Amino acid sequence: MRVVVDTNVLISALLIETSLPAQLIIVWREGRFDLLTSAEQLDELRHVTRYPKIRERLSQPLAGRLINELRGLAESVPNLPPVTASPDPCDDYLLATVAAGHADFLVTGDKSGLLALRLYESARIITVRAFLDLHRRLP
Repeated sequence: MRVVVDTNVLISALLIETSLPAQLIIVWREGRFDLLTSAEQLDELRHVTRYPKIRERLSQPLAGRLINELRGLAESVPNLPPVTASPDPCDDYLLATVAAGHADFLVTGDKSGLLALRLYESARIITVRAFLDLHRRLP
């Protein structure tokens, strides 16, 4: 199973270690799905983790470890195609990662944007809770 995880979910996983996003990261670390990322997402993660509101709640070494883990263990999707399908143009790179990486799912918490699309290419766009519920039902 090939999955793109929205940056907001990754940040949430770092901020609250008992959260559903943190459980999603645990499932990935157990090797139960392939996580797709891109240079664009790693750049966004580096940028977002430097916001003052995030920095006061998140240690930079912890953020750096996740970025390094993504770089080393996730499948990096190169050469993203141009996409203009998201209600928020800042999220188009996630849809491009879905398309170029042939993802099965895009997991996000973006209710007014990405979740409203419900599907892009062959990937279902779902919440963390829905993905974890689905994953628990799979053999």
